[in-house]
Amino acid sequence: MLQTEAHHEAAAQVRISAARLGSEQFKSAYGIKYAYLAGAMYKGIASKEVVVAMAKAGLMGYLGTGGLRLDRIESDIRSIQSQLPTDGRYGMNLLSDLSQPELEQRTVELLLRCGVRFVEAAAYMQVSPSLVRYRSKGLKRRPDGRIEAPHRVMAKISRPEVATAFMQPAPEAIIRQLVQAGHLSVEEADLSRLLPVASEICVEADSGGHTDRGVAHVLMPVMLSLRDEMMAQHGYAETIHVGAAGGIGTPEAAAAAFVMGADFILTGSINQCTVEAGTSVAVKDMLETAGPQDTAYAPAGDMFELGAKVQVFKKGIFFPARANKLYELYSRYNSLDEIDLKTRRQIEEKYFRRSFDDIWQETKSYYLDAGRGKLEELERSPKLKMALIFRWYFVHTTRLAMNGDEQQKLDYQIHCGPALGAFNRWVKGTALESWRNRHVADIAERLLNATADRLNERFAQLTGGLA
Repeated sequence: MLQTEAHHEAAAQVRISAARLGSEQFKSAYGIKYAYLAGAMYKGIASKEVVVAMAKAGLMGYLGTGGLRLDRIESDIRSIQSQLPTDGRYGMNLLSDLSQPELEQRTVELLLRCGVRFVEAAAYMQVSPSLVRYRSKGLKRRPDGRIEAPHRVMAKISRPEVATAFMQPAPEAIIRQLVQAGHLSVEEADLSRLLPVASEICVEADSGGHTDRGVAHVLMPVMLSLRDEMMAQHGYAETIHVGAAGGIGTPEAAAAAFVMGADFILTGSINQCTVEAGTSVAVKDMLETAGPQDTAYAPAGDMFELGAKVQVFKKGIFFPARANKLYELYSRYNSLDEIDLKTRRQIEEKYFRRSFDDIWQETKSYYLDAGRGKLEELERSPKLKMALIFRWYFVHTTRLAMNGDEQQKLDYQIHCGPALGAFNRWVKGTALESWRNRHVADIAERLLNATADRLNERFAQLTGGLA
């Protein structure tokens, strides 16, 4: 009886706070006060303003570098660095593109040259030499025997087989290749064999943009079990932290992630509808009204031929239907000439607002200027020509949204997950109902404090009101 009373008294004194959520080791490694990150969104939607605001609040965000030119990325990095102290925390997105390995290599060289310590590796299906180079560069043995690793890689992953590759040391063939190329020293190579490629794994459930439509409650236990297996197999000195992303827009969703064992959480869609987000006012006005059912799946422009999908905003927008129609035509026909005249006119006049020939001239110029292919190779395949013309629409619709083109709102391509609709519902009737009052660091603070409150409430209910 006395033991029971003592247990009840101890339970009554337990209070969960925002600072107690997640892994203390993770927060220490990242130098942040909460186990919370703001994830990258392409084309600089996760802007330098987002990154700086998070860092100044003692948190961290990743710059969305996908689709940006290297000179723009460097300019943003320098701007971020100029506004933060030397120990300020900030990260960069590194987006896999198997069609342009040289771009990934140049991006990694830029990150190393600028002293960027944190990278969010996204869309990777396998470990690449450039990513291993980034992770391994600067590795050295401390006097106490521990390995000093100046670069941390958080891999956003939704498939266990990919996670397995990132939880293991880099493939021996890649390490040897990097040593032979002079990119790694012998010491760096030796130490890289003792570390996983990724210091953190972020389990990405169904989210805005590229998505495998994973279910968090299924993926998280599998990934955590896999992490424990890899830790035991390789005997790493430091734990591989596993975080959760996708669908996190309310305290209840964040609480579920932490209860499942997440070392940290990462938000995305909810940060797109904030003052700091690098997209147009028109897009933010639209997203402010989003509900949890206002998203749809459309073909991914960068992986169009493969049929990969992205999740996008659909309320009052034709883009999802039009994008799916283009993929249907691509799947059915082998060339533009096979498309019937009525359908062709509809696409040129309604979707593109210009002719296929005009788009083809623009596309050829881009590919030749970028050195991405020879003209004869592009024109040799009618199927490829059709794909490239259709892919133009995806670049165009992103640009329309980013610029806030008022004349073509129906064609906006806005990557967004249902978490934003849930968030909008949570803040309805408060000052945060308007995006003009939403700031990324303030959202993090409010969301985590409310998460702690929800957990305390549930703990009290589950223990009979003892907390």
